[in-house]
Amino acid sequence: MFTGIVSDVGEVVEMSRSGHIARYVVASRYPAESFLLGASVANDGACLTVVEAIPQGEGSRLTFDVGAETLAVTTLGGLAPGKRINLERPLKIGDELGGHLVSGHVDGLAEIVAREDFEGMSRFRFRAPAELSRFIATKGSVALDGTSLTVNTVEGDEFEVLLIPHTLAVTTWGERRVGDRVNLEVDQMARYAARLSGRD
Repeated sequence: MFTGIVSDVGEVVEMSRSGHIARYVVASRYPAESFLLGASVANDGACLTVVEAIPQGEGSRLTFDVGAETLAVTTLGGLAPGKRINLERPLKIGDELGGHLVSGHVDGLAEIVAREDFEGMSRFRFRAPAELSRFIATKGSVALDGTSLTVNTVEGDEFEVLLIPHTLAVTTWGERRVGDRVNLEVDQMARYAARLSGRD
């Protein structure tokens, strides 16, 4: 379980494929000794298992295996060396819940259809898959590339969020452009509410 508060931006340094499995290595500021094998880390919002953690300077090189399903429904299949990704370690009991509860199970991909920059901030408009847009509500929460964000407006399958200067500076969002696709996880409470109402 995560909160959508990005705690590091890693860089992909190796990427390889074998059959339906991809393996990639990320350079991170997280200390290698703080990981047990099998630990979870959200990579652009997708929960992955650490299969190797090697010290590198004051940080680490973290290795992840990615299965066919994850490659199919997330942006991770398009990773290549040099690509920067948002990282978050899982929530611990007693930690501050600064964002919202995020499972790390990506529901689908949203496309950036507009970006407006002003006063150091950026307003993004996204198009969500039709089967997911009904779970997105004004003033509700979404996780986009692992970042907990508040929805400002919703119009059909499109919705907008506003990113403040701090978020743009400490995540990969400053690099995002119109046409990019990002990992989308809808609010779990919205999904459960739809299920209980019989509309899912």
